[in-house]
Amino acid sequence: MNANTSRQHPAEWDQDAQLLSQTARDLPTGRHQFHKERLMAQIHEQAQREERTVMTGMAAPQKARRFRLPRPAITLPAMAAALSAVVIAGVVTVGGDGSGVRDSGVATGPALTTDVGTASTKGVPQLLDQISLAAAEGDHPTVKPGQYIYIESVLADTFVKTVDDKSSLASHELHRRQIWESADGVKGWLIDPAVNDGPEGETLSLPDEQGNTPKAHLGSPSYDYLTKLTTDPDALLAKIYKETKGQGNTPDQQAFATIGDLLAESYPPAELYPALFEAAAKIPGVVVVDDAVDAAGRHGVAVARLDDTSGAREEWIFDKKTHVYLGARNVQVKQIKEEGVLIKPGTVNFTMAIKNRAVVDGMKQTPSQAG
Repeated sequence: MNANTSRQHPAEWDQDAQLLSQTARDLPTGRHQFHKERLMAQIHEQAQREERTVMTGMAAPQKARRFRLPRPAITLPAMAAALSAVVIAGVVTVGGDGSGVRDSGVATGPALTTDVGTASTKGVPQLLDQISLAAAEGDHPTVKPGQYIYIESVLADTFVKTVDDKSSLASHELHRRQIWESADGVKGWLIDPAVNDGPEGETLSLPDEQGNTPKAHLGSPSYDYLTKLTTDPDALLAKIYKETKGQGNTPDQQAFATIGDLLAESYPPAELYPALFEAAAKIPGVVVVDDAVDAAGRHGVAVARLDDTSGAREEWIFDKKTHVYLGARNVQVKQIKEEGVLIKPGTVNFTMAIKNRAVVDGMKQTPSQAG
């Protein structure tokens, strides 16, 4: 993340939306949302992905491969998440009739809060060693040609809501997200009420309308891309630092965030999975939070790192006994002000829980259907 925490003004969002709308009129029916989410993803990921530029209805090919999980936008350098594309600790401007710029099917509620918990550097290497061993021993089937990676999660977030020039904290309530992706990343499907126009979801298959098939990279990896990454922890971490140079508020925080993204909504091969944890153990500032709760309400232990610029702590949550990855969350630890609203310690900017991660034989097939 960049130390400059200035935020893109809502008026600029409107300009982007107008440009998107002009482009959308020329697109095939049902494809408007494709560009809409890519735009919103840019808005929320710019805080973490400074190299991405705000789209004007069309993204550079390699920057828009698929819909990522949202990232908290509370640390914006010039914001346009994770994500994917829910407005995370972002701003939603609402008119006098209560209608907002966001038209998703996810209900809103009060701001999400939690106990901040105690963080300590004590036991970090030991915990990451245990997590790495558990990852190496876990069931991790290889993805074969024609198969799909299926990931089901639940997520929620806190954002700044503005009604008639009055701003306050609110949340987009917990909702289910399902995503399918082929091993090469060229074919995919997303069902997420926060970004889809209808309950059936929409295609993520490439090439896009311009005939581009973007190349996978660390910020948007396919399974095939991940199989080619080095499994040497030192070399892997060096690659992460090199390829994310200039992103984020600090190199260390960005390296931690990049590994966190790979754990959340991708499918690291068996050889790479433990190497990611071994690499994380080498990042300065990593701590252990003894009690953390994922979006599904499961208590676990967290490997975490505080971003001193944003005052928010990113947490990867694991089962205390099995050390299986449960999910992630972003918790405000230091008080800051966003759009005139205080974001107090204990505010949950973003929370996510993995409910199922599997290899299936067909698009939109779930593990239960596979028999």
